[in-house]
Amino acid sequence: MSVEQKDKFLVQFKVGDEDVKLSPSIVRDYLTNGVEVSLPEFKMFAELCKARKLNPFLKEAYIIKFGNQPATIVVGKDAILKRAINNKNFNGREQGIIVLDKNEEVQYRKGTFKLNDDVLVGGWAKVYRKDWEHPTEITVSFDEVAQTKKDGTMNSNWATKGATMVEKVALVRALRETFAEELGGMIDESESWSNETLERQSSQNIKAQKDTFENEAVDAEVVETEIDFDAV
Repeated sequence: MSVEQKDKFLVQFKVGDEDVKLSPSIVRDYLTNGVEVSLPEFKMFAELCKARKLNPFLKEAYIIKFGNQPATIVVGKDAILKRAINNKNFNGREQGIIVLDKNEEVQYRKGTFKLNDDVLVGGWAKVYRKDWEHPTEITVSFDEVAQTKKDGTMNSNWATKGATMVEKVALVRALRETFAEELGGMIDESESWSNETLERQSSQNIKAQKDTFENEAVDAEVVETEIDFDAV
């Protein structure tokens, strides 16, 4: 790609005190492990990051690409929560899980603790605004949001950490509905996958972005890191 072509697609913006530069080749080399994304996919990702002031190099946003499948663009839960907390009208949150106990009674539990006899059936969340009389209340069904692989089996996070995942889905939805003006379009990873999606890989190489982007070949440090998407 020529310098002129790179400049044509280069997107630059600031997140706090940091300068962020994104281009198709930067995304390929730094954020997708060498997997190419189409120009429309790049544009959607770059414009979301720019509009919502997300720094993908700090794991605030991800673009996930498997082979020829359409790219999936997701936002880290911490980035969503941080923007909600920083809103002047944020007034607290509550969240937890919904279980069917041994007496077959539906129980709303704060947090993700459950007993062995409990059957996990969903998640719930409340988000409060100072300028609203009533909180946003969200409940989600576990069976409706749990992510599965192509063979119909549940993916590893949902199979082993279902309470954490379903609680997170409920919280993110409640935050987004409460602060739609700031969080619209910001989809968390735990909400984004359908049963047509390959199971997500647990690790990838992340490269530190240089301050300037002048040459196609960038001598960058490669940092091996394990990404725990439950913490995203």
